[in-house]
Amino acid sequence: MLDNIKIYTSDKYWHSIFADLGANLVESPDCADVIFDDIKINAPISVDDLQSLILNQFNKNDIIISVFGRDMVLPELQRKIVVALYKNPNIQMRELKLAVGVMPDIATHSVENAIYQLRKTFGHDFILNENGGYRIGRI
Repeated sequence: MLDNIKIYTSDKYWHSIFADLGANLVESPDCADVIFDDIKINAPISVDDLQSLILNQFNKNDIIISVFGRDMVLPELQRKIVVALYKNPNIQMRELKLAVGVMPDIATHSVENAIYQLRKTFGHDFILNENGGYRIGRI
């Protein structure tokens, strides 16, 4: 889930953890999407919470501009969904919920409703679901 994210950390322990999670580790903070050394972690932390924390550190505006060709004003949950789908094509609903900060075991349809609203606004083919994996389609 972290394979599209360039992460820098000077800590060998965290370096090993991120490598196990499939992150793209870089040797310099200058070429990193996320500088993990700057993030304050309250240990212990679960893998799901760690992945969600890393995903939330991305520069969301750059992704929105990449997807839409310009900055867009979107409700925060819709913005998080677009960012998560851009970073993780074919993401399962459980992982998507974690990426946007919704606990997957809680009975809520907020993520599904936000996807519905995005499709309503930008067309049904904007967010595709193929074999249970969600991804950004076309506008």
